[in-house]
Amino acid sequence: MRLLVVEDDPDLNRQIVAALEEAGYAVDRAQDGEEGHFLGDTEPYDAIVLDIGLPKMDGISVLEQWRRDGKTTPVLILTARDRWSDKVQGFDAGADDYVAKPFHMEEILARIRALLRRASGHASSELNCGLVRLDTRSGRVTVDGSAIKLTSHEYRLLAYLMHHQGRVVSRTELVEHLYDQDFDRDSNTIEVFVGRLRKKLGSDVIQTVRGLGYLLSADSP
Repeated sequence: MRLLVVEDDPDLNRQIVAALEEAGYAVDRAQDGEEGHFLGDTEPYDAIVLDIGLPKMDGISVLEQWRRDGKTTPVLILTARDRWSDKVQGFDAGADDYVAKPFHMEEILARIRALLRRASGHASSELNCGLVRLDTRSGRVTVDGSAIKLTSHEYRLLAYLMHHQGRVVSRTELVEHLYDQDFDRDSNTIEVFVGRLRKKLGSDVIQTVRGLGYLLSADSP
């Protein structure tokens, strides 16, 4: 899953990005509203963390423009303001959730997990597909109750397919959502990670749909 963090405080930006990357996400960053708006407008993010008080273009204006342009990406706004009217303004602009500063990083992670679950139609933090279970809180993956050790990229790939199970996902979509913008992207590596996951989870867990992409489904043979 690929996220964007738009926060002008360099230290806080770095802390949020580090926490999200440690949790297994690919993360891009911006430090002003104009750059944040451009990235959110041109890149396919799964969720965005957006500060309200930004230079060049404030967060509310950024969010309003995204929504006017038809962008439906879940957005978690950050605000140092404690007035209820500012929170209402954020929701009216199209925010999906908010966190007031100061905050604990665990709250950011929990709210991002919730946004991603809701966006893909899942109610629980545990994603299940046949015998495969992925706990988005701990990052633990099991097959028929046995824990499976995955690399960070294998986990990202499985998590994306688990969030979108039952739908064919193209290789291009996977590349766009598994790597940040600075990563040297090569769609051929997706095949490598799929092959590794099949060895660890079972050869029939991820199906190849010729010419279209990959399908993870509990109904797979």
